Amino acid sequence: MINLEAPITANIPQNAILKTGPHLHMSENTVMPYLTQLKVNAVTLANNHIFDYGVEGLNNTFESLKKNKIDYVGAGNNLVEAVQTLTIEKDCIRIAILNFCENEWSVAEADKPGANPMDIIDNTKQIKAAKATHDRVICIIHGGHEYYHLPSPRMQKQYRFYVDSGADAIIGHHTHCIGGYEIYNNVPIIYSLGNFLFTRMKKPKVWHTGLTVLLKINKKTIDFELTAHFQDYKTFQIGLQNPKFQNKVKSQIYSINNTISNERLLLERWEQLILENSDNYLDILSPSQFFYNKIIVLGLKKLKLNYLFMHRKQYKAILNQFRCEAHRDIALAAIKRFISKYAK
Repeated sequence: MINLEAPITANIPQNAILKTGPHLHMSENTVMPYLTQLKVNAVTLANNHIFDYGVEGLNNTFESLKKNKIDYVGAGNNLVEAVQTLTIEKDCIRIAILNFCENEWSVAEADKPGANPMDIIDNTKQIKAAKATHDRVICIIHGGHEYYHLPSPRMQKQYRFYVDSGADAIIGHHTHCIGGYEIYNNVPIIYSLGNFLFTRMKKPKVWHTGLTVLLKINKKTIDFELTAHFQDYKTFQIGLQNPKFQNKVKSQIYSINNTISNERLLLERWEQLILENSDNYLDILSPSQFFYNKIIVLGLKKLKLNYLFMHRKQYKAILNQFRCEAHRDIALAAIKRFISKYAK
């Protein structure tokens, strides 16, 4: 099973949705031979790019997978379909696969196609419902902070809660770099597998190293093995490399695990990430966002003019809208309504 990070569809501009970030797509003629060669039985679709080309792109993906007899989980023509469990039965063991992703541009709604969204209440209900009819429940989650090897304190708390709710294994991806793992209440939580095959040029070194996980499942326990692989910088050819490479990656994972298991260290690293990225997030609200000329934007930042028209009162109001559930509900609905009605 792999994560299909983009729709299988043509690059038709009028199908591309309004969003931030790049629009990704892949062609059936390109991707299917690889999936067949790898003997992929199923794919996860709950990620932040699966709806990049709208309804047509998603339907093309469904059609291509069905035609090639590959199961999928994590997306649908509406929210009811998107939350559906994929069931695997083998050796008298009934396994539920649940797949959901953080809320970006791809998520499904009651009357909108897309991916199964991360919602701690809905996800917990899905886990408990699957647990009632299956021997094992595996959650595959698309989320985390890009190029950051660790979970945030919130992620760790939330993923552990999913375990407390009945998940027997949790596997994460999205960050474009490998992460660590922990065993919580005898359940493995693997925070990020990194990339497998992602053909993008000029990316950081961490982009090119990934992990595959082998789950060994029985009715009492789930054991796992991690194998590192490397994607060539130019040819994108994937290889397991030599034992030295495997040992190097394993050593890196153990180091990450030591931080995950230490609450103080995990919080310190989180605070460091916040410090390093604060300006990027605050800049979204600055006047520099109105200029597309990179030289002008750089000049505003160097002269400290990018916050000229912003003051603490405005940031306090924005913080309250993000933090307070009641304000956040209305703010999100109002912004979504504005985008759909006025922005083209």
